[in-house]
Amino acid sequence: MSLDGLIRKCKKNDRRAQEEMYRLYAGKLFALSLKYSRNKEEAEDNLQDGFITIFNKIKQFNHKGSFEGWMKRIVINTALQKYREKNVLNLVNDEIAQEEVNIEVNEAQISLDYLLSIIQQLPNQYRLVFNMYVLDGYSHKEVAEKLGISEGTSKSNLSRARKILKGKINKTQNSSQQIEAIE
Repeated sequence: MSLDGLIRKCKKNDRRAQEEMYRLYAGKLFALSLKYSRNKEEAEDNLQDGFITIFNKIKQFNHKGSFEGWMKRIVINTALQKYREKNVLNLVNDEIAQEEVNIEVNEAQISLDYLLSIIQQLPNQYRLVFNMYVLDGYSHKEVAEKLGISEGTSKSNLSRARKILKGKINKTQNSSQQIEAIE
């Protein structure tokens, strides 16, 4: 069945079409949800809630732009809304110097799973800004609007996230080099 046909059936609340839609996109959307979550369980909850919203709002999809992009925005917004409701976004409002922090990664020593795990360990405010800006390509203005913060705070939180990640990566790489020297 074509994507348009599947969307049409989902708009009519066809449960089989919804199940097929879920099977088609759950993997990609779970990976996205995981970036915005602290752990696998939270990501699964966010994904489930995201799909509920997708199916409830699918009639609003007007075939302008990518359907997958539309779903991704819903999953991201679902995760962000949960954080807003829990009031865990204690965002730092001080303006620090916006120095660019470059992270040098020796890919042979850093796995994707490890990188994702250290991103998930970031404080909520830093993780959300990092994911939105670096991984999903939002501008600081868009990040600020979505999170209800200033652009300066977005830049500050991104800078701090990068510093934390750089420190953890450097520590891991140094540990790996020390192990290699021993061997």
